[in-house]
Amino acid sequence: MLTGQTRRSRSHHPADQARPERRAHHPDLTKLGGWRAMKAEAELPEGRWDEERRWALRMGLTGANTIEDKSIPTFARGELPHYAGINTFLKAPYAEDVLEVANYDATVLGIPFDGGTTYRPGTRFGPQGLRKISALYTPYNYELGVDLREQMTLCDAGDVFTIPANLEKSFDQISRAVSHVFSSGSLPIMIGGDHSIGFPCVRGIADCTSKKIGIVHFDRHADIQEKDLDERMHTTPWFHATNMPNVPAKNLVQVGIGGWQVPREAVKVARERETNIITMADMERMGVDRTAEMALEMAWDGVDMVYMSFDIDSIDCGFVPGTGWPEPGGFLPREALALASKVAAEGICGMELVEVSPPYDTSDITALMGTRVIVDVLGAMVSAGTLGKHKKHIDKPVSIPHGEFEGKRWSNAT
Repeated sequence: MLTGQTRRSRSHHPADQARPERRAHHPDLTKLGGWRAMKAEAELPEGRWDEERRWALRMGLTGANTIEDKSIPTFARGELPHYAGINTFLKAPYAEDVLEVANYDATVLGIPFDGGTTYRPGTRFGPQGLRKISALYTPYNYELGVDLREQMTLCDAGDVFTIPANLEKSFDQISRAVSHVFSSGSLPIMIGGDHSIGFPCVRGIADCTSKKIGIVHFDRHADIQEKDLDERMHTTPWFHATNMPNVPAKNLVQVGIGGWQVPREAVKVARERETNIITMADMERMGVDRTAEMALEMAWDGVDMVYMSFDIDSIDCGFVPGTGWPEPGGFLPREALALASKVAAEGICGMELVEVSPPYDTSDITALMGTRVIVDVLGAMVSAGTLGKHKKHIDKPVSIPHGEFEGKRWSNAT
């Protein structure tokens, strides 16, 4: 036994500790993205924000005398406050006259249709859900150094009038709406709706051009069988899209496919048509950069434009519970955003965001994720200078007349 004072194996007193080496210099902050982004913000214009605030005062009256910030109107107009106002996507101007979409770089159109759903419905409320939560965002992204309000123009054309009980009539309405927006030169951004809308959306673009179109499709499901439940449901869009002469099957690239919800009927068609499937395991093994590079190589091979289809259920269902066919094991949010941004940076001719079902959502997190995908896609194109790249390929624009009411009859007027 030890006698006297208890011995310690080593001293724990601060004075007895080895002094840490002092840093000889400060870290090089210029290597940090945060530092560079801070500097880059100073180069962004602010003119349109000033214009919006002047417009808000003109449209919404000047504020009460007790309001110190004189840019605040009596009636909420424009971006602020985020909890108020009419819900267009990202508080963008509402193009009530759809001929006005030609004045904008990109146009959002809602497609409230879930008639192609084979399990959990509710995606007809997807456009409303995304518009509502999009009010949470500003048009500026710190890391990208992009301000959408200052560097592009965006409008919301409202929703396509779909027919709930009729797939084919709804498809015709959707194609007609997309053709109108695409023919105007504005980039069509479609918010679904279930994934059956993929076919009429691509058809709406393909009808306006003689050029070839590739497709990058993010999903857990292949969605390429001919029919499901005897109809062209949300499991079938790419079978019918790749039947069109200027949408080659060899340029359909499907990223994230896998799990226990891929029908064998779809696999047979994919094999017959020699499409391209990159599984979630492939992405994990190759990494985000190589996956995006491979997807772009295959989608762009021999075509003139690429269309993006983003199914929200490609993301792990722990992050996006509000969807009709939830599947574990999907993308992490950062992976999904990085992949979509890298594909978009090369330029796209249109985009759809589908399968957000607000009735199954929790705290709007699925709708928020869908919103984030869209704004990141727009930001990537603005940053890369590829927004509007599709315009030169519009060689068969459609012209859709206004309607006129004549007594008890409706007619088309030129």
